[in-house]
Amino acid sequence: MPSEFELIDRHFASVAAQAADVVLGLGDDCALVQPPASDELLANSTDTLVEGVHFLPDIAAEDLAWRLVSASVSDLAAMGARPLWFSLAITLPDGNDAWLAAFSRGLKAALKAYSITLIGGDTTSGATRVLTAHVQGAVKPEQALKRSGAQVGDLIFVSGTLGDSRAGLELLSHAVDSADYEFLTQRFLRPTARVELGRGLTQLASAAIDISDGLLADLSHILKASGVGALVHLEQLPLSDSLAALYSEEQSQEWAATGGEDFELCFTAPAGRRDEIQLLAKELGLELTCIGEIRSENGLQVLSQGEPWAVSGAKGFDHFGEEESL
Repeated sequence: MPSEFELIDRHFASVAAQAADVVLGLGDDCALVQPPASDELLANSTDTLVEGVHFLPDIAAEDLAWRLVSASVSDLAAMGARPLWFSLAITLPDGNDAWLAAFSRGLKAALKAYSITLIGGDTTSGATRVLTAHVQGAVKPEQALKRSGAQVGDLIFVSGTLGDSRAGLELLSHAVDSADYEFLTQRFLRPTARVELGRGLTQLASAAIDISDGLLADLSHILKASGVGALVHLEQLPLSDSLAALYSEEQSQEWAATGGEDFELCFTAPAGRRDEIQLLAKELGLELTCIGEIRSENGLQVLSQGEPWAVSGAKGFDHFGEEESL
């Protein structure tokens, strides 16, 4: 069985392509990187994926790499930061060469897609596959998108369509031969971090968050940090044609509101910025939908056709709640 260092050399050394701001990458005790411009801050985030909690045991290695990178970079997108560096700590039950080769291919392609550079990490053995990514990006202080900036009267927007990832997870357990199946499962396996949208919102949005735990749960984080309330209209949540084709409206709306892991952005912005936001949507070729507004009353109210809506499922993912695994 190859040693830890042989595995790194064989499968990850070629992934860690040198970048102009990386003075020393893989192969030493620490990576040495050139700090960003003096007028910028470093944005840091760490994400961990655990087998059986965040991904299915039989997930393809390339898909797992894409999922890890996209989920991590999504945090940078939510701050309006440009991606810089990526570190990976990986725990594996064995040194399966074919699995690692496929994983490194997916990792290399995903890192290239987001223009982020692998600079280091750690490889260990363990009973369960665990992957931890640390990402760093750069953003100017006055442009950083935080959760705490929402103001009364702001509109609430979401990008893309919601509920697709939750449907994709459901479909992986019983395959359907259709284009809708392919679209929804790919939305779960290979989500897209909205980096360009985040950077475009730095001059427009008042607060932002990526949708990882579910729209209502993540929006609630904005409300708590900003000390405000919100009203959301369930029928305004954007649904994909594929989701609507395979599931009822009721199920689709519930997953859109609570499903999580779409990694779209939820953000607030002054009502006067609406035209600029729609112009940005056109420039990016990305749907940006207004789903509600920020209010002074604390708490989150959801209406369906004008009537209060009580969700029947979980309100968001909680590692220490009742629904903590796949």
